[in-house]
Amino acid sequence: MDISTVLGYFGCAFAIGIPAIGSAIGVGNAGAASHGAMAKTDEGHGKFIGISAAPSSQTIYGLILMFVLLPKVAAAGAAVLGIGIFCGIAICMSAVYQGKVCATAILASTTKQEIFGKCFAAAGMAESFAIFALVAGIVMAGGL
Repeated sequence: MDISTVLGYFGCAFAIGIPAIGSAIGVGNAGAASHGAMAKTDEGHGKFIGISAAPSSQTIYGLILMFVLLPKVAAAGAAVLGIGIFCGIAICMSAVYQGKVCATAILASTTKQEIFGKCFAAAGMAESFAIFALVAGIVMAGGL
């Protein structure tokens, strides 16, 4: 196996691995906030758990990107590496910050339950950057 192919496989691994790290951090932060919120409130625990899981979707985007990049490994390994790293980092950071947004949404809704639904808008905006990175990665991979 030549070095270009090896680099391509590293790119595929980064495309899924880096977003998974971000999802773990994001879900961990939001989950910790949900535990505190559930200890303070008597109802609505399901919505706290649900929004805590939101950053996990970025791992799915990383998985999609990995599958898109995988067939390109032999032809353009170094390019696959670049796409995997930079799109993976963007998706990761989206998950980390979405976790922070979800954590604050959970905490805020313990005081004012009526704002919980509105908090999803900010969580969605944080996630949109992961989608932009995924689409950019797919478009770039299409040109290889």
